[in-house]
Amino acid sequence: QVQLVESGGGLVQAGGSLRLSCAVSGRTFSTYAMAWFRQTPGKERDFVAAVSRSGGTTYYADSVKGRFTISGDNAKNTVYLQMNSLKFEDTAVYYCAATRSAYFGGRKENTYDYWGQGTQVTVSS
Repeated sequence: QVQLVESGGGLVQAGGSLRLSCAVSGRTFSTYAMAWFRQTPGKERDFVAAVSRSGGTTYYADSVKGRFTISGDNAKNTVYLQMNSLKFEDTAVYYCAATRSAYFGGRKENTYDYWGQGTQVTVSS
């Protein structure tokens, strides 16, 4: 059984940085395409960033492009989301997602089979 466990969320001032981690257990990490989504109360979950199985392909939402970086470490079975120049509107619960059914999952939520429990990121203005 696959488990995704996020960590690294917290409170940060606008303009600051955070790095989220998502540890994957249960199967070989390199067989998964990974992504990050985020959600604020009363709204749908939004795509943030995705990375292919090999790590060679990445894709970002326009709202985070140039500020966020997704990457993976096969040795640690972990995917990261480095978030720089944070804005108040980045405040959300961030979720890690994984799929084995595609080399690259892209931005569609229903592509992903496994989800973490979420980690809260709060950016103060």
